[in-house]
Amino acid sequence: MYNRREFLSLAASTIAASLLNAAPAKKPNFLIILADDMGFSDARCYGGDIDTPNFDRMAAAGLRFTQAYSTARCGPSRNCLLTGQYAQQNASDIMTPGKIPDYTRYLPEYLKPLGYRSYHTGKWHMKHVTGEGGVGFDHSYTMMDELRFFTQNRHLLDGVTLPKPEPGYYSTTAIADYGVRFLKEHAREYRADPFFLYCAFHAPHFPLQAPQEDIDKYNDRFSEGWDTARERKWQRMTQMGLINCSLAPLEPNMWTNWNTPDAELIAKIGPGEITRAVPWSTLTPEQKKLQRTKMAIHAAMISRMDAETGKILKQVEAMGELDNTLVIFLSDNGASSEQLIRGDGHDSTAPLGSARTHLGIGPGWASCSNAPFRLHKSWVNEGGIASPLIVQWPKGIQARNQLRHDPCHFIDFLPTLVDLAGGKPVAPSGPGFAGRSIAPAFKKDGSLTREFLYFNHNHNRAIREGDMKLIATGDDGPWELYDLSKDRSEQKNLASAQTKRASQLAARWKAIDDGFTNVRENGQASTKNLMGSGGA
Repeated sequence: MYNRREFLSLAASTIAASLLNAAPAKKPNFLIILADDMGFSDARCYGGDIDTPNFDRMAAAGLRFTQAYSTARCGPSRNCLLTGQYAQQNASDIMTPGKIPDYTRYLPEYLKPLGYRSYHTGKWHMKHVTGEGGVGFDHSYTMMDELRFFTQNRHLLDGVTLPKPEPGYYSTTAIADYGVRFLKEHAREYRADPFFLYCAFHAPHFPLQAPQEDIDKYNDRFSEGWDTARERKWQRMTQMGLINCSLAPLEPNMWTNWNTPDAELIAKIGPGEITRAVPWSTLTPEQKKLQRTKMAIHAAMISRMDAETGKILKQVEAMGELDNTLVIFLSDNGASSEQLIRGDGHDSTAPLGSARTHLGIGPGWASCSNAPFRLHKSWVNEGGIASPLIVQWPKGIQARNQLRHDPCHFIDFLPTLVDLAGGKPVAPSGPGFAGRSIAPAFKKDGSLTREFLYFNHNHNRAIREGDMKLIATGDDGPWELYDLSKDRSEQKNLASAQTKRASQLAARWKAIDDGFTNVRENGQASTKNLMGSGGA
């Protein structure tokens, strides 16, 4: 078993040998922009009704992927992104027992021997805390408080606790400002080196909090309600070529079972609150008023994140590096139906969206944000795991404003970036990598092949092979089978008609899951036989 120093030394030696007598071209920079609980179709360029001019310009200058997947939850998605492994391989899902195994390595540790300096700013939300042991970032602004946007009870700079922010703080802006700060230092002191900036925004995760001037832009935007908005988005997305499925109906009997109890929630927030995804026409005028205001705040949070992304892109451009920077935008899971009162509680007399309020968009608007798909964050239905994915790289991607339909997953970003940096992931021990480089898809749609994609979170399970997806909800939920080539809204269950296929997929899911458990618990060296050649 190699320790961290030995691992980096081995990686550096391997890379140095492979580059001997070669004069490599200037390596690309990497910028990952990660949203938190943003729905698949929230952004304008994905058919949404929210103003996202910077994301839209990125899409027009590059690629939009239509079948990118997360893990359905914040923490495990971040783990997949930074390790190239499923969260069950290294005990990084909150439902997976055990500590982070010694074999776990993070993306900056693969990039450093390749000459990169790495920076992180924003939310962390992983078992391994940067700054308390380190994962290879040269600088990190680490936001540990997920319950407040206008202040922080705990945030750190390079592992050192910072004082509580001064009035005027807003986390989305602060995250971008630290990113710009790190890039300016890089331009001054390390201009010859390529950089990796991981910018992990907290928005639009609950609580719904945004500057009032941003909220005011959306005062009347969502007055028609979620039914009309979902129908309009579905039509728009179909015309854009993003989807070719029906619009999933609302599911009023599905809600997050750890929510604040209904009676308590309504007592604290008021009679305008609603906890089920019911038809908009059944709401009272008071309910409609509160619900459209909540969506206005959600939209304001996304627009602010878009604007702050623009600030970072302007800094990269000022450095003369925009053409040679691979920019990736994605969301860690689908929009959340969670309705929880945490943090500083909810003051019903305070302006909605201010620091003294604590709201969630709820299942009605979450269903709209995830349209046309089923359900929300924490479920492994498409609404919980489908992520927008925009990729821009002027020097490296010739295509402009094109779609890519290749299925991909958060596990793919580590091998992709290391591939483009001119190296190969060195795994001296442990289970190897589940992900694979998606760089071939940058040139041509349909360039990726993979044996399967695996999902497991909060007792919700799924496996995708080709276009067939097997899924089960909860501990004892039955397996359901869907053909995603024409039914990504998961409406026609084929399990009873294709029992053999369903049984085969169920058996494979269990074999993969058991294999990950054996690796964690018994330290087995590899699950290559489960992962197949070339990754998952």
